[in-house]
Amino acid sequence: MTHDPYPLKEWNPDWEIDLGAERLIAAEKGNEKIAVEIKSFRALSFAYEFHTAIGQYFNYRVSLKDIEHDRVLYMAVPSSKWETEFARAGIIASIKAMNAKVIVYNTETKKIEQWITYNQK
Repeated sequence: MTHDPYPLKEWNPDWEIDLGAERLIAAEKGNEKIAVEIKSFRALSFAYEFHTAIGQYFNYRVSLKDIEHDRVLYMAVPSSKWETEFARAGIIASIKAMNAKVIVYNTETKKIEQWITYNQK
C-alpha cells in the first residue's frame, strides 16, 4: 500500500480515495499503480448508495486521469453484495457503461476474491 488514504488535493481539497497501492500484475509486466475506493453498501437503500458510489467512482477516475494518469481506479465491493445486488442486469449494465474496474472482497476472510474489468467500446 502506498497511500491510506490517497489524496486528490490538486483536483479538490476535500476528495480522498480510500487507498493507493501497487498490485503485481505479472512478473514480465511489472507493477500497476492502483487506487481503491472501498464500499460496504450497508445503507438501507442500495440504489441510493450505488448511485453515490458510481458518482464518486466517475469523479475520482476523472481526477486521477488529470493528476496521475497511470494510476488505475478500482471500486472494492463486498462479495455478499456482488453476488446479490450487483447481479442485477441494470447494475451490471451501469458498471459496464462506466468501464469500471471492481475488486470483490470477502468481508469475513478479508481476502480479494475477484479482480473484474469491464472495457466497453
